[in-house]
Amino acid sequence: MALFSNLRADLKVYEGHWSQQGFWVMVVYRFGRWRYRIGNALLRKPFSLLYKLLYKIVQIMTGIELPCEVPVGRNFRIEHFGDIIISGYASFGDDCIIRNGVTVGLKNIEEKAAPKIGNRVNIGTGAKLLGNITIGDNVDIGANAVVIASVPDNSIAVGIPARIIPKKS
Repeated sequence: MALFSNLRADLKVYEGHWSQQGFWVMVVYRFGRWRYRIGNALLRKPFSLLYKLLYKIVQIMTGIELPCEVPVGRNFRIEHFGDIIISGYASFGDDCIIRNGVTVGLKNIEEKAAPKIGNRVNIGTGAKLLGNITIGDNVDIGANAVVIASVPDNSIAVGIPARIIPKKS
């Protein structure tokens, strides 16, 4: 079953520490994604109700909001507890790390678009990534950076608003 293989992979990302809040969020996230595989809508309804209840509980307990509509790649890691908000319009590639205080969301309410984040992206504490932007592969987002423009591959984004600095090879 894909649900259990994903959970085993997530537990490996958290080095077997099932007590980490980021892992709890991933368990509820994976369950939310899995329930869409139930073809019969009537049969899916109780699972959807259970997901919504678990989602709210984990959101209150951890301060982390990761809707199951967000596609996340392999080895997604929520590094620290609390104050993490991810829009349902966002997406993440493989090997991404996010920390506390991070917001990945809409720039304004009229445009229903959030950042598309590439592979191997490291997002620092307190960073805000907003709007219809693309974050390339191998990018580091500095602590408290406010990113409102796309960031190319192999870059660092720091400051308010974020300045883009190419990584040295």
